[in-house]
Amino acid sequence: MSKGRILVVEDDFDISNMLRIYFGGQGYTVEVASRGGDALAATQRQAPNLIVLDINLPDISGYDVCRKLRTTTRTRHIPIIFLTQKDERSDKIFGLESGADDYITKPFDIEELKLRVKNAIDSAERSRKVDAVSNLPGGSLIEDYLRELMRNPRTWTYIDMKIASFEMFSDVYGWTAADEVIRFTAFMLSELIEQLGTADDYIGHPGRDNFIVITHVEDPTVLIDKIKESFTDKVKQHYSFIDRERGYMLVPDTASEKQVDLMSMSMGSVSTRTHQFSDIREITEMAADNRRRGQTSDAGSANDASILTSW
Repeated sequence: MSKGRILVVEDDFDISNMLRIYFGGQGYTVEVASRGGDALAATQRQAPNLIVLDINLPDISGYDVCRKLRTTTRTRHIPIIFLTQKDERSDKIFGLESGADDYITKPFDIEELKLRVKNAIDSAERSRKVDAVSNLPGGSLIEDYLRELMRNPRTWTYIDMKIASFEMFSDVYGWTAADEVIRFTAFMLSELIEQLGTADDYIGHPGRDNFIVITHVEDPTVLIDKIKESFTDKVKQHYSFIDRERGYMLVPDTASEKQVDLMSMSMGSVSTRTHQFSDIREITEMAADNRRRGQTSDAGSANDASILTSW
């Protein structure tokens, strides 16, 4: 299986051929373009995982290619490493300002370039797994963390959280306001973990209105209660003065309007203090089931869980 697709944009045949052979031998799929226009066309046919881009090209400069890629939705996320003869500080700054992720000058150490390529691809892959609004890790990263925890003898508590009435709020106030609530929630959780949690605690965002916390504190009850209390109190700032004062929203419902409660945090938890888990699914299902039943204790059995969380 390929480690990723690299587009080498270089008009020097010896260099481009050397990079094609070397990175091909490292397990990457390599495509070569000798002109900036050809590179732009290649990215439209199939987006690579990374671009090694020479600045001095025969048709347009690598700077212009980079700027074009950064203004196109399909290619703006692709890591770009500039490859050039220039070693002036101003040239490097100009290249980074054009949108490049890294910069290496000729002659270069191929082992160093290999590490830069790997790190850039790995970093871009992690970024795609992080929620763009909350800037918190999503489903696959949470799964990886849980797998690591299950190999660790330390005790921990998994807390599943869902924002009640969030969809109604989004319908009434719009997606921009809803995004602000997501950002607020992520910031609030980070603050509370810093105050009441441990250095190893973990915050994740597996779904639009769904957050998780994995904590190593001895008694998670204090943290759970504080999250619920802080959210209920501070989320009110996202409502209009009228809605805050009356304590509910009015939402159109057929021929009339119905009252919808202000947002609150629904929570459920499971812990290795009272349960032994055989797989990730068992953890997430049981925590979600406890949330639906309003349980933030470690009561219940893993066999009680029957509904999948939406990851």
